Amino acid sequence: MIYLVLLLPCCNFVHMKLELHDLYIGYNEEADRHIVAETLNASLAEGTMACLVGANGVGKSTLMRTLSGFQPALRGEVRIDGRAIAEYTPRELSERVGVVLTERSSAAELTVEEVVGIGRMPYTNFWGTLRTADHRAVDEAIGLVGIEALRHKKIGRVSDGERQKVMIAKALAQQTGIILLDEPTAFLDYGSKVSVMRLLRWLAHEQGKAVLLSTHDLEIAFQTTDEVWILQPDGLRTGTLDALEVHGAVSAFLAKSNLYYEAEGKRIIIDSISGKL
Repeated sequence: MIYLVLLLPCCNFVHMKLELHDLYIGYNEEADRHIVAETLNASLAEGTMACLVGANGVGKSTLMRTLSGFQPALRGEVRIDGRAIAEYTPRELSERVGVVLTERSSAAELTVEEVVGIGRMPYTNFWGTLRTADHRAVDEAIGLVGIEALRHKKIGRVSDGERQKVMIAKALAQQTGIILLDEPTAFLDYGSKVSVMRLLRWLAHEQGKAVLLSTHDLEIAFQTTDEVWILQPDGLRTGTLDALEVHGAVSAFLAKSNLYYEAEGKRIIIDSISGKL
């Protein structure tokens, strides 16, 4: 597991937080090297929310795991504040990057407050004892996410949408500048999807976080995100929706699913003319 967020006001200057330099991602399986995607270049600044989109199997989860340090890059570098993540110790990395994955926690009997408290692990002693500053960070994270009413509830008894907010709060308690989330809206109802996306946008804009999430919820993503990262077999394209659409990248990506993008309303329309749904 990893951690998240700087509880600071958004700065007036742009400071680069996360960079990809000629990155190759994939797996080394015994004597076989499997490259999932290659020559990926991108950057994400604090105060910015970006959504990573792409077809199933294109490598979104592999990229998120590589960016978080869970698996090594095959070639190239991921840099945080200009320093390759391979040069960070696990503790140093956990003080800078918070990660929220889709896997369910097996600690179903822990309370919400206890789960959020796990986010303080990079700062506690060997026994994981929370000090006054740690309790303050937990309280602040719970308040920011708006889950005060769930504080003493068992994590195994909250809804999927509530659980996602708890995991985001855990990352906030970690107090990192970068938040990476793999499919944070998966399996949620529409209202919960919108709520989580609005929360992440607020964290980027009002708390100055660099937020990157992978998602299949394209329409919600397009209406809330600052930047889009489109991962395809031939590479990674990044930028604002308007900038990407000028070069036809958004339309080309959607056309493969018989969809098209209406730029004025940032809407995705089903192309029924072709008769293929």
